[in-house]
Amino acid sequence: MSFVFIHIGGDTMVRLEDIIGIFDLSAKDSPDTNSYLELAKRANSAKIIDVGELKSFVVTNKALYYSPISSLTLRKRAAILERGPGGSTTFQQP
Repeated sequence: MSFVFIHIGGDTMVRLEDIIGIFDLSAKDSPDTNSYLELAKRANSAKIIDVGELKSFVVTNKALYYSPISSLTLRKRAAILERGPGGSTTFQQP
């Protein structure tokens, strides 16, 4: 079994298959999104990648990550990785 990871900033990588959504930080202005982000903070599932100005957030099935990388760049990385070889980082599980 192999896993594909995406670098989302700092020293943080998440499994591509765990990502539910990648959002621009301006999406937090929506009342529903803001409520979700507040719930994630209270549940201690929000993680901040503290390397510069935050530009996006990544929702996974395990945590919420605030990232200094733009949502557009992260989406491009994810699209490249989904296409397969030629840019993906895969690890074989024994």
